[in-house]
Amino acid sequence: MPTSSNKENYETLFPVPALPGAASASTINASQSLQFNYGHKSSNELSSTVPEPIPTTARDESTEDQDKDAVSICHIDPSEWQVPPHCIPIHANVTTYDWKQLYERAQFDVVMMDPPWQLATSNPTRGVSLGYSQLTDHDIANLPVPMLQQRGGFLFVWVINAKYKWTLDLFETWGYDIVDEIVWVKMTVNRRMAKSHGYYLQHAKEVCLVGKKGADPPGMQSGGVCSDVIFSERRGQSQKPEEIYQLIEELVPNGRYLEVFARKNNLRNYWVSVGNEVTGTGLPEEDMDALRERATIPNAVYGRATTSRAN
Repeated sequence: MPTSSNKENYETLFPVPALPGAASASTINASQSLQFNYGHKSSNELSSTVPEPIPTTARDESTEDQDKDAVSICHIDPSEWQVPPHCIPIHANVTTYDWKQLYERAQFDVVMMDPPWQLATSNPTRGVSLGYSQLTDHDIANLPVPMLQQRGGFLFVWVINAKYKWTLDLFETWGYDIVDEIVWVKMTVNRRMAKSHGYYLQHAKEVCLVGKKGADPPGMQSGGVCSDVIFSERRGQSQKPEEIYQLIEELVPNGRYLEVFARKNNLRNYWVSVGNEVTGTGLPEEDMDALRERATIPNAVYGRATTSRAN
């Protein structure tokens, strides 16, 4: 887990003013402050990680669509939610963000991403609505991930069944070797498998592929620091378990961590988090301008991509 030495490394790597596009709490758009919060608590009262979900009563496990009952930080009023004091959220559309400003200032030991895959059918989840727009394979492949890890590092990518082979090919194109995969088994509050929709079988897991290129990150731990299976309660839509962050921080202690396609429920101390939903206050200004002028978000797509079957 991050330590005081990580805080020192972090503040050396990302001094004030911090990275281009970094958000602040007061404007949540422009400032590059390292310490901020939505509420009025002092920084020493802030949690080092995103708060746990609000406790809920036991859900009916016979209910087919349990995703609609999941509780996450998305349901917390921004005025009541405290941002970790040493995180850097960058509020931006990842397809139009000036990544060069970032990778010229910093290189990362670990990059994690949960792409908003364009699904293959117009109704892939059989009734579970998607609360976000999607990106084409082309736009995902165009992200300059290798430039963010020019000296090497680990790449964690969450995949769906329909994009598994495509993602393996993408790792090769980007210069990464597949070294592992992590399976998240979703649990209910009663510690039973949380099964939801699938095309053939009910799904109760998600998979994160792990790639590596170049030299080992400084301080990397070897010998199997964590299990490749995570048993954790399902939270909000697209919200990944906190255990994945703990795993990464144990694998590369005091590292430089970046999350792409981050959301407000992912913000974490000593991580740089890039995405158009990191503030919970709406889309980035450039996306709002595009909506007003052209009634569309740059590169966002919805619905059917091909006739093949999706996850």
